Amino acid sequence: MAQDIARQALPTPPSAPARALLPLILPALVVGVGSSLLFLLVSSLAERLQHVLWNNLPDALGIGRYSVPWMLVMLTATGIAVGLVVWLVPGHAGPDPATLGLEAVALPPAVLPGLVLATVLMLAGGPSLGPENPLIAVNVGLALWLGRLAMPRLPGSLWPALADAATLGALFGTPVAAALVISEALAGKPLKGALWDNLFGPLMAAGAGSMTTALVARPTLDLGLPALSHPRWPDLVAALVIAPAAALLGMCAVHAFPSVHGTFRRLGHPMLALPVGGIVLGLLGALGGHLTLFKGLDEVAELAKDPEGWSAGQFAVMAVVKLAALLVAATCGFRGGRIFPSVFIGAAVGLCAHALVPAVQPSVGVAAGVLGMLLAITRQGWVSLFTASVLVASASVVALLCIASLPAWLLVTGRPRMQLRADGTALR
Repeated sequence: MAQDIARQALPTPPSAPARALLPLILPALVVGVGSSLLFLLVSSLAERLQHVLWNNLPDALGIGRYSVPWMLVMLTATGIAVGLVVWLVPGHAGPDPATLGLEAVALPPAVLPGLVLATVLMLAGGPSLGPENPLIAVNVGLALWLGRLAMPRLPGSLWPALADAATLGALFGTPVAAALVISEALAGKPLKGALWDNLFGPLMAAGAGSMTTALVARPTLDLGLPALSHPRWPDLVAALVIAPAAALLGMCAVHAFPSVHGTFRRLGHPMLALPVGGIVLGLLGALGGHLTLFKGLDEVAELAKDPEGWSAGQFAVMAVVKLAALLVAATCGFRGGRIFPSVFIGAAVGLCAHALVPAVQPSVGVAAGVLGMLLAITRQGWVSLFTASVLVASASVVALLCIASLPAWLLVTGRPRMQLRADGTALR
């Protein structure tokens, strides 16, 4: 009887015939491979430039690689360089990044070179942002432009969906992340056909993107922490405490986001806002140490190698400094995303809990901290759960995270997001 009621309440939409889905395969594969190759190209250029700026150059000058003067010089210089791009390059490197999320934004082709250049400079220079938002925008713009030229009969709305999914698959190294994000975006929207029909093309693109990344670069998000084989009651208690605590910390930055953005906006020019932001980031780097620089994935792996290597106070300082750096970088005009720095912050919160209470297993602390922080910063439930679980590569932690996500979600739902409207007011 219950099944009959469910069928009446939620009628199953008709599935699309195979002939309607077959034309999606080739464009999805092309967009997936192309999006991954662009991601790998941008990452490679940024890594090489970072090595020159932070290793070769200070060594040649006889200056400490991560000394306080060098951090101040490099972050300020990065602000000046990105400011010049935003000011002078056609398209001004796209819209204000504080107004953008993970949603696909179709930009004109003339904007894309400047956005790529600003992203490479940002990634190499040290601001606390990741590549996800600008890469999604670039891949969406290229896919829409080239797709309409090559296959004008296909609907224009297809190309952004394919590029968005492909970029997420390439970034996370698995199509599952893209499927979860797209499923969440489709929730509440009227769908033509079954959900899996709507996911067919994007999932194909995400699979091609993630497979290309895996074959070329072999990335991994696993931090190598001890696996959680059998959850215990203390693990559940720890997750229920750490995830909401991390979410509360993240919401502090979310509530400050419009005010800090307004402060930089009042400077009135990218050649003022970005260099000033760079100076502030250099000071924060001097306070928190070099591990609080850059997007955070390599740095969080360094923390996870030795959970006992820092005190609770040091982990707390790194978490707060990194959160402040994310807040400044995301509001002063640097082009970048907020997911990867949030992973570092959440991991530092979890390792701080382990340092305070050794009974808290590092894998539980890190996963719960990342979950709570991502829920606050991104407001993406599936991405938060997925990212937190793959960091510790333990199936047993998923149940803990699902339970811990509920009180954390109650703290963030309905409240402002770390994303602004064009007029500077916060989204909800």
